[in-house]
Amino acid sequence: MLHEYRDEIAHLKQSNAHFAKIFERHNELDDRIASVDAGREHLERLELEKLKKEKLRLKDEAYAIIVEYKNSQKVG
Repeated sequence: MLHEYRDEIAHLKQSNAHFAKIFERHNELDDRIASVDAGREHLERLELEKLKKEKLRLKDEAYAIIVEYKNSQKVG
């Protein structure tokens, strides 16, 4: 997720517990969705869509935190 912000993500995972939790949950969802897509796990279509929407929401939230962090670095 958001590989172009690798350095910022590494810093935020260490310094921001909320960000670390979002990042971990996003990765858990990514793994579960991949498992469903590969046929290793079965989910109803609606349940899979819920997981995908949650994953996207978490990515958007993580991105907002990254942008806020980057902007604070420019000011300081």
